[in-house]
Amino acid sequence: MTVPGRRKVRLQDQIRVEVAEMIELELKDPRIGFATVTRVDLRPDLGSAHVWVSVVGEKEAREGTLEGLRSATGYLRHELSLRLRLRRVPELVFELDHSAEDMDRIESLLDQVNKNS
Repeated sequence: MTVPGRRKVRLQDQIRVEVAEMIELELKDPRIGFATVTRVDLRPDLGSAHVWVSVVGEKEAREGTLEGLRSATGYLRHELSLRLRLRRVPELVFELDHSAEDMDRIESLLDQVNKNS
């Protein structure tokens, strides 16, 4: 079973909003630092959802946050089933979003080029 395009986009957005809210307000794991859910990529069959998270801090803090989020997937999926009234909640796969770091690196490289010009 595949999900039509508009419904998939709407569901991805709902999952992003709900997971972000739960991370911010409900998860009490000390490993989880300041994390922002940047996007959710849902497979067409609703089997899994890749949740992209941007985390502030050093590499150890990012890895700790990712570990904490992965350990909370059962709770998060259960809550999503209640909040979104889904019969089958996708598996949540947490991934680090490096786009903010990449943008910082590009900006510093551009600054270096401008200084050398």
